[in-house]
Order: sequence, then structure tokens, then C-alpha cells
Amino acid sequence: MSPDQQPSAAPDRPGGAERPLRAHARRNREKLVAAARAAFTAADDTVPLDGIARAAGVGIGTLYRHFPTREALVEAVYAAELDDVTASAAALLDTLPPERALRAWMERYAAFVAAKRSMLNTLHSGWASGRLATPATRERITAAIGTMLAQGAQEGSLRGDVAPDDVTAMLIGVFLSTVDDEPERTERLLDLVVDALRPPGSS
Repeated sequence: MSPDQQPSAAPDRPGGAERPLRAHARRNREKLVAAARAAFTAADDTVPLDGIARAAGVGIGTLYRHFPTREALVEAVYAAELDDVTASAAALLDTLPPERALRAWMERYAAFVAAKRSMLNTLHSGWASGRLATPATRERITAAIGTMLAQGAQEGSLRGDVAPDDVTAMLIGVFLSTVDDEPERTERLLDLVVDALRPPGSS
């Protein structure tokens, strides 16, 4: 049996019906997603699934009970990353001024883009075939940016005349243009984006 073939184990959700996971099963699922996130970010989506299971401290059968295919695991990792990056905007605003929260959030978004890049082959094939649902990634990222821009504009530290989707486009441009560059160049470009979002005449 190849690493990507599912063993003959009963699925956690027979017939497609959802049911709450028991605490132990939920912990195993969380460990698998965390191990897969680390593996995909460090390498790519061709990482052997049995290696992910070992890193999570579970057997390959446990992995397949939660994620019957590689696509299912990649989809779960991608969804977890997207949830984290969008939720982090509000968390950062709770502890930092809007301008600093936005800059810190850009770092988190950069990590999300790096993780997504490592899974693109599987994601694209799944989206194209309809086996994976296409997530509203750009809309959710733009909404997070909009929240930070609005609070910054209210406090006077960020411009109020910038469309959040324009900022999304600028960030995507930064990440696409610096794939093979040193991290320092990405940092400089992100600083320039923040500078462009400050009100005229602000320090």
C-alpha cells in the first residue's frame, strides 16, 4: 500500500454525516494539522503522509481516519492557516496601535502566503476538479485589512481614503515579487506599504 492509499479503516464520519469528535480524537486531529502545517511550510505538499503521522505521534491509520486523502489534509491545513491569519487582525488590535498592528499582521500574512505556496499543487488540482471547495480567501484577507484600516483612520494613524482591496493587491505584489529574494527585501517593501498608508504629513 502506498503512503497515500487509505487503509481499510472505518471513517470517522460514515456516510458523510458530521458528528462531534471525542476529546482524544480532536487532540489527534489538531496534532495532525499542526504537524502537516510545519511539514508543508518547511518543504512542500509531496511530504510523505506517514512522516506527518510520525511527527504528530499517531499511526498512519489515525491520519487516514481523519483525512482519507492528501487533499483532505491539505484543505484542513489551509483552512486552519486562513482562520489564524484573519483572526490575528483583531487579536493584534487588542494589544497594539492600529499602525503597528497592521505591520505585525503583514508578517503573519507573509507566513500564510509561504504556507499556501507549499500546498498550491494539491490545492489547485482540488479546486479545479471541484473536490475541494474554493475558499473566499481574498475576501477574508481584505476584510481583516479593512478592520485595521478603519480603526487606524479613526485614530488618525492611517489614511481613511484607501480601499482595503488595494492594500491586498499591494501585499500580493510584494510577496509575488520577492519569492526568491532575501527576507530583508520583503521587510523593506512591507515598511514602504505601511508608509504609503500613513496620512500625509504624519511622522
